[in-house]
Amino acid sequence: MAANYKFELVGVLGFPVAENPTCVMQEAAFAALNLPWRYLTIEVRPASLPDAIRGVRALGMKGVNLTIPHKVAVLPLLDEISPDAAMIGAVNTVWREGDRLIGENTDGKGFLRGMREESGIDPAGKNICVLGAGGAARAITVELALAGAGRITIWNRSGERGEALCRDLKQRTKADAHFEPWRRTYSVSPEVDILVNATSIGLFPEIEAMPDVDLKNARPDLIVCDVVPNPPETRFIKTARALGLKTLTGLPMLVYQGAIGFEMWTGRKAPEAAMKRALEEAFR
Repeated sequence: MAANYKFELVGVLGFPVAENPTCVMQEAAFAALNLPWRYLTIEVRPASLPDAIRGVRALGMKGVNLTIPHKVAVLPLLDEISPDAAMIGAVNTVWREGDRLIGENTDGKGFLRGMREESGIDPAGKNICVLGAGGAARAITVELALAGAGRITIWNRSGERGEALCRDLKQRTKADAHFEPWRRTYSVSPEVDILVNATSIGLFPEIEAMPDVDLKNARPDLIVCDVVPNPPETRFIKTARALGLKTLTGLPMLVYQGAIGFEMWTGRKAPEAAMKRALEEAFR
C-alpha cells in the first residue's frame, strides 16, 4: 500500500486566539482514535474573515470553529445555517458537506448535554435564572427554551442587551422569558431551580472574581452552573459548593460542545474522556 502523508484539517478562527484551548482536546481526540487529522489555531483579523472562509474552502478543510469576534460575522459567508444556530444568531462550528459549508452552534447543546449527563438534570419545566446576555447566554437560553424550560429570567447589567435577548426568546422559541436589571447584588429566590453564570466573570487570570450573587435564600436543591472552564472550579462554584449546593462547572460544556463538533467533522463517536483529561491537564 502506498504511503499517505495527507492530513485532514480543521481549526479555529479568532482574534485574539492564542489562548484558545480547543486544540488541546481535539488533538487528544484524534490521537485517541488514531485519526490522521490536525487542528489549527489561526488568528484572523475581522476584515480578513471572508478571505479566511475562502481559504477554508480552497484548502478542503473539513470544518472550523469560530470564536470572538467572528461568530456573527461568518453567517453570510456560509452556504447554510442550522435552524438552532439561526435562532441564536451566531455560529461557533462549521462543517463541510461536499462543497458546502454549514454553520451550527454547539455551545448551548454542549451546556445542555453537560447538565443532563454530569448532573442528571432535565431543564424541562424548571425555573431558570441566567446571569448575562452575551453570546454564551444567548446560545444556552435558546437550547433551554427548546428543551422546555418553564421560565427563564435574564439578569444583565445592560438593559438593552437583556431585553433584546428576552424579546428574541419569546419570538423565536415562545419561551416564558423575563428580563431583570442587574444593578445590585442578585439575591437568588427559593423559586429558582437552576442558576447559570453565563458571563466571563472568574475566567483566568481573574480567578478571584465572582458574580455579585447572594445564595443565602436559595433552595437547598438549587443547581449552580458556571460556563467558565478555566479554572475548572471557579470561586463561584466553590462558594456554592461550600453552601452544600449542587454544582456544574464550565468544563463539561467545553468538552461536550467540542465533542459534538468532532462528531460532525469526522463522523466518529468522540472520545470524551480523553478530551476531558487533556483539558484538565492543560488547565492544571
